[in-house]
Amino acid sequence: MTETTVVALGRDALTVTLMLAAPMLLSALATGLIVAIFQAATQINEMTLGFVPKIVVMFITMIIAGPWMLTTMTDYIRRLYDSIPGLIG
Repeated sequence: MTETTVVALGRDALTVTLMLAAPMLLSALATGLIVAIFQAATQINEMTLGFVPKIVVMFITMIIAGPWMLTTMTDYIRRLYDSIPGLIG
C-alpha cells in the first residue's frame, strides 16, 4: 500500500463523513437560527426553548434522509471491502 493509496482512502472517508453529517448539521443550524430570531424578536431568553425544536427537526431529518445516508454508507463500505485485495497485493 502506497502513500497515495492511504491519502485517497482518508480523503474518501472524510468525504463520506461530511456527506452523511451535512443534512443533520444543516437542519440543526437552520432551526437554531430560526429559534434565535424568534427569541430576539420576542425577548424570550429561555435556554431550553431551542433544544426541543432542534431535536424534533433532527429526528424528522433522520427519517427523511436516513435511507439515503444508509445507502451512501453501505456503498462506501462495499467499495472499501472490494478494494481490500488490491490494497494487500
